[in-house]
Order: sequence, then C-alpha cells, then structure tokens
Amino acid sequence: MALAKWTIAAGIAALAASGACAQTLRPDQSAFRELFVELVNTNTAYSNGNCTVAAEQLAKRMWDAGFTKDEARVVVVPGYEKEGNLVAEFKGSSKTLKPMLLLAHIDVVEARREDWTRDPFTLVEEDGFFYARGVADDKVQAAIWVDSFIRFKKSGYRPKRTIKLAATCGEESNAEALNGAEWLARNMPETLSSEFALNEGGGGRLDKEGKPQFLAIQVGEKATRTFDLETTNPGGHSSVPRPDNAIYDLAEAIVAVKNLGFPVQLNETTRAFLKQLSPVAPAAAQKAIADLLADETNIEAGKLLSMDPVMNSTLRTTCVATMLEAGHAANALPQRAKGVVNCRIVPGMSTEDTQSAIEKAIANPRVKVMLRKPHRPMAVPPPLDKRILDPAIKLAGEMFPGVPLIPTMATGATDATMTALIGIPTYGIPGIFFESDGGGIHGLNERLRVKSVYDGRDYLHRLVQIYADK
Repeated sequence: MALAKWTIAAGIAALAASGACAQTLRPDQSAFRELFVELVNTNTAYSNGNCTVAAEQLAKRMWDAGFTKDEARVVVVPGYEKEGNLVAEFKGSSKTLKPMLLLAHIDVVEARREDWTRDPFTLVEEDGFFYARGVADDKVQAAIWVDSFIRFKKSGYRPKRTIKLAATCGEESNAEALNGAEWLARNMPETLSSEFALNEGGGGRLDKEGKPQFLAIQVGEKATRTFDLETTNPGGHSSVPRPDNAIYDLAEAIVAVKNLGFPVQLNETTRAFLKQLSPVAPAAAQKAIADLLADETNIEAGKLLSMDPVMNSTLRTTCVATMLEAGHAANALPQRAKGVVNCRIVPGMSTEDTQSAIEKAIANPRVKVMLRKPHRPMAVPPPLDKRILDPAIKLAGEMFPGVPLIPTMATGATDATMTALIGIPTYGIPGIFFESDGGGIHGLNERLRVKSVYDGRDYLHRLVQIYADK
C-alpha cells in the first residue's frame, strides 16, 4: 500500500475481521423505535424548534414506566422556555459506589426542507437507513439512554451504582442558546455529579459496504476557539488605489493562517492511539510513528504522518479560515475587512498561546485578532482508566468479534467540556457504528443504519449494566 494513499481509516480497517449480518426486529426494539421516532420527529433546532417539548415527551414515557416526578423531571431555566432539559436518577443499592452519568443532547443542527431530499424533521426508514436531522447526532444516544432507564424500571432491575441521566439542550448552538449541560454543572451540580460519565463522541466506523472497521472510545477532545480578524482603513475612491488596502491586509492575514503550522503535541490518548495503529501501518508510517513516540519534535516524522488530514488534526492544534466579509461599495476602497478563524486546540495548549501564534504569523499591526466570547471551557482529558476501557473492550469482543476498539481524541467538541467543570471524567462511548463519510451529520440527509441503531442499543444497555454493577 503506497504511503500517500494510506489513511487512518484504511489502517484501522486492516485490524477488522468481522462483517455485518441480518437482524430481525424484536418486540422490545419496536417499543424503542416508537420512542426514537417521537424524539426525532420533534424539531429541536434552535431557530424554530423546542427542546422543552422533547424533554417533556421523554419524561412522560419515564413516568408511565413508573418513575416519579422527582426521579425524572424537566428543568427549564427562566427566560429559556424552549430550551428545557431532562434529568433523571435511578437509585442504586450501594452506599459506597459513586453514581455514573449518562449524557446526551437533544437539540440538533439547523436543517432546511428545501435542501433535503426528505423532510429533515420526519424520521424515514428507507433501504436499511434511518433518515432525519438528529438520528445520529445525538438523538439516537438520548433515546437509548431513556429507553434503558425504562427497561431497567420495568424489569425490576436494581443496580449497585446509582445511574444518572441528563438529556440536555444547547450543545449545537454555541453561544446562541443556553447550554443545558453547562447550566446544570454551574447551578445544579448535584444532578450531574458522578464518578464518570458516558457521552457522545465515540462509536464506530463502517466501510461503504456496511462492514465494521473499528470501534472507538473517545478519551479527550480538542477545545474550540473562534477568532475574529479585522482590519480598518479610511478608504476612499477606487480610482485612487493605496497600498494599505483593508482587503489586501486581510487576505495576507488569511494566507498566513493557512501557512501556520502548529507543532505536534501528543497526550496519553493520542500516544495509545498511535501505538495501536502502528502494527497495521505501512513500514514508513510505522517508523514515523516510532520516531514521533520517541520524540514528538521530530519534524520529518510529523510531516509524513500529517499527509493524512485526520491524522494531522489529531496530532496538533489547527486553525482554519471559515468566513469572510469586506467592503461597502464596488467603486470604493474598503473601509473594513473581517474574517473568522476557527481553531481546535489540543489539550495542554492555551487559548492565549494559540492567539499569540496567530498574531505572530500575521505580523501586521493593522490586523486585529480578537477572541470571540462566550466560548466553551477548555477541554480536560480524562484518564485512560482500565475500569472504563476494559469492560468496553471485553463486551465489544463478545458482540463484535474481530472489530478492534481503540482510544481516540475527538478533533471536535462535545459537552464533556461542561462536565469537566465539576470534575467528571467523561468518555465518548463506543457501540453505534457510523458511516465512513460521516452519514450527513451536521450536513444534508443525515442518516444512520437501522442495524447500527439496534446493535448499538444492545451494546450500550449491557455496558451500562456492567458499569452499574461494578
């Protein structure tokens, strides 16, 4: 395999040995499907949706299953009436084991009907897939958590460890909306306080034929920071150009950001990831991984591995221009030019260091670099705790034989940054297999395989019980 064509996905695929098999819907899966459909069909996008309605629907199902209104309740912050959150607790028998938390968000990214092949807010099952906004991100996990609580209650199961649940709003809306996980952490920490939390961000990858390639458990993530680049100028008539043009200044600044290369910064998770990936990599990549693990300042090793965009993002902080705005008239020199740069910062690097690097790269005092606020807290990576990893690996071996489970660091961001505010190690849990192309998450025609949903539900339900009884 030529190194230039080798990617993380291709490397991990070489570890996999099992394929997909047919699955018949069980009665308990039919009950779950009803819950899932109701949740997905309830629009929870920030602009025109309502998380409170969705949270109330979930709560009612829990009340109907036998939970009291103290055990399952909807928390609505005054002034944010459409941004409600569901919190619940399933009491354990142990007086010494600390609780565990099941976390998911019920809000979704915006979607316009005219852009989609199908109505984005109506779940459609077609050709072995569920289609709709949120089927994958993150209503499938929210539905599985609530469904597990209901199954536990109806079966008479009593865990040793108390299990908490938070299905929150505002994860997708950045600063536009109230982030429910953050608000609960800051104002009602007792609803979340746990020894550890299971969250989105892990999962698994399928190839184009639907064959499992690998499972992933997220152990840490990058922090997201957005910077505004702005330059101003008195302007003037376009017939008299001048060298200090605001657009030229901004354009040169954007190119400087494009060429800005941050150094490799490894952590416990990315080191473990590289070690597991190395055996299936081409010889040249194996050597580069070994060299980088021995010395992360090895420029040639970092450059070779960074030929893969995903690997590049995994190894270091990245910044990219995402928006531009400039000028006020076609026949006038621009008085103002603005750009937006989004950065994903590896654990261990600060916001201040990132901004300083951008300013140094631009090296033009006429371009102001300003941090957008408010923003998420900095990510705090949880430990590679064998008490978390070993049960997940063992169960994966039973349910998905031959499919490797690897620790990963997310290059995006989740509400794990919010639970970190109160010291909860939060893991993106495996179990649900996603498409190799992302399945339209945050984009058009979001989809998730029906088989992935039901298999993931079985895996997660069993895994929660294992953790709850340890």
